[in-house]
Amino acid sequence: MDNDNLRQKTFSGFLWRFAERCGAQGVSFIVSLVLARLLAPEVYGTIALVMVFMVILQVFVDSGMGNALIQKKDADDTDFSTVFYFNLVVCIVLYCIMFAAAPLIAKFYKDDSLTAVIRVLSLTLVISGVKNVQQAYVARNLLFKRFFFSTLGGTVGAAVLGITLAYQGFGVWSLVAQHIFNTMIDTIILWITVKWRPRREFSMERLKGLFSYGWKLLASALLDTVYNNIRQLIIGLMYSSANLAFYNKGRQVPELIITNVNTSIDSVLFPVLSEQQEDKGMVKGMTRRAIKTSTYIIAPLMMGLAATAPVVIRLLITEKWLPCVPFLRIFCFTFMLYPIHTANLNAMKAMGRSDIFLKLEIIKKVIGVILLLSTMWFGVMAMAYSLLVSCLLSLLINAWPNRKLLGYGYFEQLKDIFSNIMLAVLMGVAVKQIELLGFADFLTLCLQVVSGIVIYLAFSVFLKMDSFEYLWKNAKLVLFRIFRKR
Repeated sequence: MDNDNLRQKTFSGFLWRFAERCGAQGVSFIVSLVLARLLAPEVYGTIALVMVFMVILQVFVDSGMGNALIQKKDADDTDFSTVFYFNLVVCIVLYCIMFAAAPLIAKFYKDDSLTAVIRVLSLTLVISGVKNVQQAYVARNLLFKRFFFSTLGGTVGAAVLGITLAYQGFGVWSLVAQHIFNTMIDTIILWITVKWRPRREFSMERLKGLFSYGWKLLASALLDTVYNNIRQLIIGLMYSSANLAFYNKGRQVPELIITNVNTSIDSVLFPVLSEQQEDKGMVKGMTRRAIKTSTYIIAPLMMGLAATAPVVIRLLITEKWLPCVPFLRIFCFTFMLYPIHTANLNAMKAMGRSDIFLKLEIIKKVIGVILLLSTMWFGVMAMAYSLLVSCLLSLLINAWPNRKLLGYGYFEQLKDIFSNIMLAVLMGVAVKQIELLGFADFLTLCLQVVSGIVIYLAFSVFLKMDSFEYLWKNAKLVLFRIFRKR
């Protein structure tokens, strides 16, 4: 595949993945607003405790072997079928463990109602195991249009079900039903739209080869997920469920934005870099482009959200959720850096260096745990700030190996993102001042959004920002093809 075709296919894949993430997360966000008005913060705190365990166990389904299939250049049906059966068995075992452990978890948190919730919600593990290899097949072949239909179908159906049950007074069970239904419909549609089917083949030799690469990524993802969720477990244990609800709600909105962009980049960049893994110059160029472009998109969104936070919260989920504003701002600054982590780590994975990937995760998590243990006694806010500090340190750690692997070190990366960050900060400061005018919240937010967009784009054109010109050029090419086909 020549460079032009590769660039076009990559950009098209990103657009489909981004559209899928925006559609799904947009619907989920609207539903969360409705449910936040219907349900008490304590209900969200209860489901958050259970979801911590689900998210951690989901790593066994989503990481490791699926990435190994994408990275392996000559993966065939035997490889895919082997991983399918292996994953399915693992998911069934995980469900049995959660079913047996549910009463112990409920006892630990002194809430007997958690037992049934855990046992029912754990069914998502088995359902996810059925679709994992289908997802790897889609990513490997850059067929991201399939994700768009499956994810959106599951999300919309789950939205209707969750809101209906909440209105009828089912409380936490409305959230449980929403999660299960979403995963189930997503899986069914993906199986209908993706033609790959497992064969009656299983190779232990192939499994060992894939596992030798995949287990390091699995261990890395497990470390990262446990670390990212351990704060919620500690908050639930040491503080109130309301504190946990405010912490999670503050994380939800910026995470919604970062998930759309970062997942889109992650899903497309890894298979594309894997295809070019033998050309270090190409890998460096694509990694650099990913860092510059993703920062250009994410930085203004995060800075804008931090600036408008109180107005957004009052408008969307009422004043009872205002205590989540400080957490929201901390997460905005933290998540703004995530695409840089993603691009650096994907370059290592694509070049087969899962060993370095694992070492970095261990170093980062040791530092993060030290920071967490040092701050957990001083309140939930101190714990949130420790995550921001850990993220800044992780930025340096993740960039270190690519200094030698790709010749793309700290200072070059800083140079690539500096103008994007500074422009986003300028825009955020300007947008914040509009709040001082004293208008009604809706009018204030409208003025903030419009002025933020105008300021950012106007300065991008005036300063001839490289990322703006890149996005504009590729957007015109995509639109040209669409209209030409019509």
